[in-house]
Amino acid sequence: MTPELINLIFFFILAFIAVASAAGMLLSRNAVHSALFLVLNFAVVSLFFLILGAPFIAMVQITVYAGAIMVLFLFVIMLLGAEVLRQKSELRWQAPLATILVILFIAALIVFFVSPSSLSQVGGISASASPVDPDFGGPQKIGLELFSNYLLPFELTSFLLLVGMIGAVVLTRDEKKAPSAPTPKPEA
Repeated sequence: MTPELINLIFFFILAFIAVASAAGMLLSRNAVHSALFLVLNFAVVSLFFLILGAPFIAMVQITVYAGAIMVLFLFVIMLLGAEVLRQKSELRWQAPLATILVILFIAALIVFFVSPSSLSQVGGISASASPVDPDFGGPQKIGLELFSNYLLPFELTSFLLLVGMIGAVVLTRDEKKAPSAPTPKPEA
C-alpha cells in the first residue's frame, strides 16, 4: 500500500466516524448520550487538526471543547434533570453504533501513530512541499495574532459568552418569596 492510499483510507474512516457521531448526537433522545457522541466528534476533529499539522489547536480542541465545555454541558444536564430516566430505549442501534465508532476511532489512532508514513507525510503533504515556519500554529504565534489583529472579535466573543452566562443564571433562578405574616383570625 502506498502512503497516499493509507492517508486516504485514514481520512475516510475519520470522516465516517465524525459524521456518524454527529448523527448519533442529533438522533439520541437521551441528553447524556448526545453529549458523549459530541465528545467523540470533538476527538475526531482534534485528530483532523493533528493530521493538518496544527498540534496546538488539536490539544486546545481536546482541552477546551471535549474537556471543559462538555463537563459544563453534562453538569447543566444533570442539574436541570434533562436526562431521560433508565428505560427501554426505542433506539436499540445506539449502543452498537457507539461501540463501532469507538473501535474505529481507536484503530485510526493506532494506524496514525504506528504508520511510518505519518511521520514523513502528514495529511497527504509530502516533506518536499514548501517549508513552513517552525513556530507556525504555536501558542506564542497564535497569542500574538489573537491579541493584535483579532482583539475586537476576541472581546466581542467574551462579551457574548458573559451575556449568555448571565441569561442562563436569570432563566434558571428560582425566586424565593418571603413568607407572608400569618393573618390573624377574627375573634367571634
